[in-house]
Amino acid sequence: MAGPAEHKEDVIRRLRRIEGQVRGVQRMVAEDVYCVDVLTQVSAINAALQSCAVTLLDEHLACCVTEAIARGRDEARVKVGEASKAIARLIRA
Repeated sequence: MAGPAEHKEDVIRRLRRIEGQVRGVQRMVAEDVYCVDVLTQVSAINAALQSCAVTLLDEHLACCVTEAIARGRDEARVKVGEASKAIARLIRA
């Protein structure tokens, strides 16, 4: 992640929290917790991952794409194309 350090630390913090949530869901499954309760936690994990992805995408647009636009047309075209593909993947997920 090429952006400012505070954004990087925020993303790492979020990912660690998500990792803990996933471990919690593993325990819930192992302990035969009611399926709907497990699914609720899975939904929360998905929402957290989507939020993290949006943060990463925003950072990519603010830093990488903006810098590429300033440098020139060909590089800008490549970075915008990468961002478009990333957005398409996020929408499908």
